[in-house]
Amino acid sequence: MAYNPLNQAEARIILEQGTEAPFQGEYDRFYEDGTYICRQCNNSLFDAKTKFDAGCGWPAFDDHFPGAVKQVADPDGRRVEIRCAHCDGHLGHVFTGEQLTEKNTRHCVNSLSVRFVDRTKALPPLLNQ
Repeated sequence: MAYNPLNQAEARIILEQGTEAPFQGEYDRFYEDGTYICRQCNNSLFDAKTKFDAGCGWPAFDDHFPGAVKQVADPDGRRVEIRCAHCDGHLGHVFTGEQLTEKNTRHCVNSLSVRFVDRTKALPPLLNQ
């Protein structure tokens, strides 16, 4: 199975390491119970229970599912980029030391890089390229 098709805006974020404008993404102020999956490959990334209001303009999570997210040095040399561990799609950045949660971590995620699946619904199958 191929990856999910991406529209131009999604491709700019996921494939070209773009960033959405703050406070514009569909999941910034969204707090339903479920799972956030990679929009490109359906990998389960974040449980909605780890989402919190960081006031930063992007969805924020203080944890991810084990092995679901990898961290790499950002090309800007100042930040740490987070990527889907399955398809290597760009998700956003991770910040530590801000004292916003007990875990002291904020995964700052672009809404266009993830898709929400309600807890009552089945998760779609993981896709391979």
